[in-house]
Amino acid sequence: MTPVVPRQRVIPFGGWVASGIVFLVCFITLSLIFLRENRAPEWLRFLLIVVAPLVMSGYSLLIGYVYGDARRRGMRYVMWTLLAIFLTNGIGIILYFILRDPLLVYCSRCGAGVQPSHAFCPRCGAGVQPACPACHRTIQPGWTHCAWCGGQL
Repeated sequence: MTPVVPRQRVIPFGGWVASGIVFLVCFITLSLIFLRENRAPEWLRFLLIVVAPLVMSGYSLLIGYVYGDARRRGMRYVMWTLLAIFLTNGIGIILYFILRDPLLVYCSRCGAGVQPSHAFCPRCGAGVQPACPACHRTIQPGWTHCAWCGGQL
């Protein structure tokens, strides 16, 4: 019987809560500042009171996405989350999207997450991807010869 791998949401619940808190804190703070001083034009007050908190909460959701997606891909999720937080202007998030690993493939026998470049499951030894019979490296469907050892498939 094939094990069922549970599907999870990418952004964890704590990320949604943190984003809501960031929105409320920014909204209340900016509302108190700009309602006290009525010198600013109406469009500028709207922009700063509503749009700025939305941008900040969206940024915190991106950080939550980096955390959840890196964890789902088997990467160092704490390191990537800290990079997304502390590298300013979104550079940490951009670096994450450029350098992230591919999604894991799940073993059909034990359900363990396996890197797509691995031919066999490291937990149970079952074949995950097609492999060369001579050198046991991963091959692609349709190949007639192995790209590493030259053996006929």
